[in-house]
Amino acid sequence: MPNSSSVSEFLLLAFTDTRKLQLLHFALFLGIYLAALLGNGLILSAVACHHRLHTPMYFFLLNLALLDLGCISTTLPKAMANALWDTRAISYQGCAAQVFFFVFFIGAEYSLLTVMAYDRYVAICKPLHYGSLLGSRACAQMAAAAWGSGFLNAVLHTTITFSLPLCQGNAVDQFFCEIPHILKLSCSDAYLREVWALVFNVSLVFGCFVFIVLSYVEIFRAVLRMPSEQGRHKAFSMCLPHLAVVSLFVSTAVFANLKPPSISSPSLDLVVTLLYSVVPPAVNPLIYSMRNQELKDTVRKLFPYMPLKHP
Repeated sequence: MPNSSSVSEFLLLAFTDTRKLQLLHFALFLGIYLAALLGNGLILSAVACHHRLHTPMYFFLLNLALLDLGCISTTLPKAMANALWDTRAISYQGCAAQVFFFVFFIGAEYSLLTVMAYDRYVAICKPLHYGSLLGSRACAQMAAAAWGSGFLNAVLHTTITFSLPLCQGNAVDQFFCEIPHILKLSCSDAYLREVWALVFNVSLVFGCFVFIVLSYVEIFRAVLRMPSEQGRHKAFSMCLPHLAVVSLFVSTAVFANLKPPSISSPSLDLVVTLLYSVVPPAVNPLIYSMRNQELKDTVRKLFPYMPLKHP
């Protein structure tokens, strides 16, 4: 059986052997990728070019758009190329790069979503202290911590994963190099090092999740105490998009990694992985702009011919 020293490439999951369906998958992925580029690009342009949006909330939203672009650009271009050129191969170095950047962007995004929950908490529960608690320096430090945590997480998991000897061939049952599927190729007694790293990572993720939940408990308590209906509507408009993004991200990622083996199947694994790796970067801009009139007005000023509907 081959080991890691003899593996020069991996074989990714082939969606189909039919040429017409391969081209259909290419077209579908291309449409999703272009939608993600357009939506996140509009947010980046709006926040960067308009001084009214130079606030902590939009600063973090700009970082989220960057992370979403990085995440979807790590997985979809290679899947599109393989579908277009009717191949499954990815080099050993390319696979390692995919693992590193995917873990980096996903980890940093989850950390950033935690920071954004804190931003919402301070804005609604401690509005008089918002300027002092979330000044430009504090925002830059929190964003840097989110990116840094993603980087350290990626270094840890990539180093451990690709130091394992591979004894089960080189076929990865996923459309990109995902750690759980690479672990299936490792020797039975060697993957425990990565399992312990995953346990540590899950503990950190759970801690962030508890922080987000507690933040929103306090936020909803504060919102329900507001005497003004307009104030409650504004607070919900600020919080619901972030809550929707967190719910989509966490629910699909947790199900993908913690679903019981009894219900696991290649088709279900593929659908769930698409839901947490491809769908959020494409729909996050839509979620954040639907109830944000200020952002839509800014985009309309920058791109007057964009077909954005008035409320």
